[in-house]
Amino acid sequence: MSDDLYQQVIIDLAKRSRGQPRLDDPDRTATVDNPLCGDRITLDLALDGETVTGVGHKTRGCLLCEASACLIVEHAPGETIDTLAAQGTLLIQSFVDQEQDLATLWPGLDTLAPARRYRSRLDCVTLPFQALKKALEAKEDRED
Repeated sequence: MSDDLYQQVIIDLAKRSRGQPRLDDPDRTATVDNPLCGDRITLDLALDGETVTGVGHKTRGCLLCEASACLIVEHAPGETIDTLAAQGTLLIQSFVDQEQDLATLWPGLDTLAPARRYRSRLDCVTLPFQALKKALEAKEDRED
């Protein structure tokens, strides 16, 4: 594995992610995991109408998964459910297909671009966005 996956900016994102708790009373929650590598994330959303007001999570995963979760925590609040759902679908597909400039998809996502060179690491970056997409689709149902 190349040192470019362990750049200081990625390490710093992952460290910030580790300090984020789950929400006490989320409006929506989703858990996804990658059984191949053991990464698992539970993502909580607080909503005010159709707008995300807060994000919490518990991530058990690699540096890339934790860094990706941090980007969601930092940039999802203030966005609408519809906007995030559209961005999440596009982001997951574009990150894997490598067809679009990451900086235009999600703030800070371009810092995780080195993972695109390693097929086995694509799920590490996209797993938190899969959880976001699942939570957005959960309606009022809650998972524990």
